[in-house]
Amino acid sequence: MNMSRTDRPSDRSKERLVVIGGDAAGMSAASQARRLRGPDELEIVAFERGHFSSYSACGIPYWVGGDVPERDRLIARSPEEHRARDIDLRMRTEVVEIDVEGARVRARDVDSGVESWTSYDKLVIATGARPIRPSLSGVDAPGVHGVQTLDDGQALLDSLSATEGRRAVVVGAGYIGVEMAEALINRGYEVTVVNRGKEPMSTLDPDMGRLVHKAMEGLGIIMVNDSEVTGFRTGDDGRVGAVVTADAEYPADVVVLGIGVRPETELAKAAGLPLGDRGGLLTDLSMRVRGHENIWAGGDCVEVLDLVSGRERHIPLGTHANKHGQIIGANVGGGYATFPGVVGTAVSKVCDLEIARTGLREKDARRVGLQFETVTIESTSRAGYYPGSAPMTVKMLAERRTGRLLGVQIVGREGAGKRVDIAAVALTAGMTVEQMTSLDLGYAPPFSPVWDPILVAARKAVAAIRSSV
Repeated sequence: MNMSRTDRPSDRSKERLVVIGGDAAGMSAASQARRLRGPDELEIVAFERGHFSSYSACGIPYWVGGDVPERDRLIARSPEEHRARDIDLRMRTEVVEIDVEGARVRARDVDSGVESWTSYDKLVIATGARPIRPSLSGVDAPGVHGVQTLDDGQALLDSLSATEGRRAVVVGAGYIGVEMAEALINRGYEVTVVNRGKEPMSTLDPDMGRLVHKAMEGLGIIMVNDSEVTGFRTGDDGRVGAVVTADAEYPADVVVLGIGVRPETELAKAAGLPLGDRGGLLTDLSMRVRGHENIWAGGDCVEVLDLVSGRERHIPLGTHANKHGQIIGANVGGGYATFPGVVGTAVSKVCDLEIARTGLREKDARRVGLQFETVTIESTSRAGYYPGSAPMTVKMLAERRTGRLLGVQIVGREGAGKRVDIAAVALTAGMTVEQMTSLDLGYAPPFSPVWDPILVAARKAVAAIRSSV
């Protein structure tokens, strides 16, 4: 092992901020701290093990599918741009140890293997999440891909180019699985999705997931639900050849794992930092790691407070990561900011079908002991007589005794998905469904029926609560 001495600031009159992770949370924190404190006051060193910084992982399925023609369009800020702002961003450098007592980190150059220690006065952990790779035979064979980083996306595209076959199997039917299935359909592949759940999109209740199932089949995607993958069969060349379940084999020239992600917190765990039930780092409202004055964490490696259930949750989304970074940077830079929590809002699509949810599902509400009513309504995105009006299904959960809104799920065509933002604001404000019926929403026939679908669902929820008393 080639190890150098600990790198310490030559000028001890200024502090050093060390950032682990060069994407949304980490570089947002670094950039915000730099805005507030100049290089004469604060030295910033950031480590990123990959080839890219500050990019949109959410856009990878659209790049793979061809909607985004070039990889670099997903990059918000290059390493050179960060360095021009006096941020010492060290690419292809992986932090392999955090020494909390010594206030330093050990980093390894990915290409050379050379290691060195770097001291810090303040530390930001933004290590993100990693795709779940089940411990099954053949899972590491060429042609089996997780999709979490731009490097992963490039590897998948290279794999698609390396095979003449046109059969793809996606394992899992969450957001990434569904989006990658559509991307592969757009590239002309025969796509099978193997899903252990009853319906795709487990972030929805099964009755709403069924609507997504029908839309996927309408695209020509073969859906295999209630099926557990037991292994991956490889061919004579060592590449993946099929996905194996207890009941069948599904031929595959390429496999995409869309099973979900876990917080990347092995470093933090080894350093003795506090983790939650889902394995994410636990922080206070300022995103400071609990019990550690000079360590912050943000992005996909943390758990956050669910404002509806009152429990900690791991919700890996770029919107949260960027907010975490801004808050951390403000606090490191001498200001004060807090992240109060989330309501679990997310939106996606399958072709022209828009899928959105916020708040609790039925099983979430049961898990925390809430009594609730559910209603489901059918409506349209515009006035029924206006050209382009499309169907929309809205499901709403409300607490039985108080009428407090608990959650909303929406599946529909153009104009459906972003309506979830109305519900997200109502959840954040702690509104009741009765209060929601009086919301002064915008109306014109090209945009909505005179009674917006959200308001129709709220009125029906009020009636359901009253009848349950």
